[in-house]
Amino acid sequence: MITSEYLERSGLGGISLKVEEGQRLSREEGILLYEHPDLNAVGYLANRVRERLHGDVTYYNINQHINPTNVCDKFCKFCAFYRTAKDADAYALSFEQIQARVREKIHEPITEIHMVGGVNPELPLEYYLDMIRAVHEVRPDVHVKALTMVEVADFAQRTGRSVEAIIRDLKDAGIGSFPGGGAEVMSARLHRLLFPKKIDFHGWLDCARTAHRVGLKSNATMLYGHVETTEEKVDHLILLREAQDETFGFMTFIPLAFHPENTKLDYLKKATAMEDLRNIAVARLMLDNFPHIKAFWIMITPRVAQIALSYGADDIDGTVTTEEIVHAAGAETSQNLSRRDLVTLIREAGREPVERDTLYRPVRMQAATTAAIHLT
Repeated sequence: MITSEYLERSGLGGISLKVEEGQRLSREEGILLYEHPDLNAVGYLANRVRERLHGDVTYYNINQHINPTNVCDKFCKFCAFYRTAKDADAYALSFEQIQARVREKIHEPITEIHMVGGVNPELPLEYYLDMIRAVHEVRPDVHVKALTMVEVADFAQRTGRSVEAIIRDLKDAGIGSFPGGGAEVMSARLHRLLFPKKIDFHGWLDCARTAHRVGLKSNATMLYGHVETTEEKVDHLILLREAQDETFGFMTFIPLAFHPENTKLDYLKKATAMEDLRNIAVARLMLDNFPHIKAFWIMITPRVAQIALSYGADDIDGTVTTEEIVHAAGAETSQNLSRRDLVTLIREAGREPVERDTLYRPVRMQAATTAAIHLT
């Protein structure tokens, strides 16, 4: 049993006191949380924050993933999804194909369509504007969460227009929010080493801040489990925390476990479940101004995501249907879960399931009261 006396003896007494008082943790304390030998003690502290914010409530949603193209000119070393235009299996979906995929699930109560893919130099901004409109023609009320800050910056560079102008065009076309991809790890060293053709973290953060000022929410991510250092991970969290202080536009932080299969880093070992849980727990403790921390079951498996609900996570993502990017890197998880599956996972973890929309407004509640929900 973890007690205040144990936390004091183990060197976590000062952090425990700060957690109790709602004080912000320092960079040095973040490093200590990553390096502390007792993962359960770190998880215990993260769970205290999680329950203070959300009680037993755990969120999920009914969503659909569509990856419009796998062609990309960024050639990130950690990506198994991208293709060049000359590859035999390269594709870019037509609007008719996108609409057909939406219609395939029209009988399901989907509230969000999540659309990310490669940065395809042959597809102009107008393609994506029309793509969003095409989705709304089939499902007028669905929330389209699409494109990352990487695509937004790429459109601005290619057109010579401002990032704000690009985002306003996307908003006018019907985009509802942005996912958090493309942040990777906010480190100049890792940018040079792994993804030099993408915008760096300064550009990513500038695009996110602009989206928030325009009135669109977004998520944030961190890709871990490759060649990053503990210090780089902590610095990443602090950069996000500082940006959130400015705009409060981030809804959710999602730690993304690197899958090395079929990538240029395939010599690395896959992150362990203990690493998955630690990244979630440390994020919950460091990101004191982020409303939600997600355990993305696609990347860490449903069972580890279930455990993570006691290590700081209050969201387990959604039904997904159908994800290609992580599976291209060897993920062996299912490509979708049913509402019943998600509810069962949450209840087995001793939590109360609440179906949400993308903006965390409750859609359906099972055994949860509105008073128990922390709305954003």
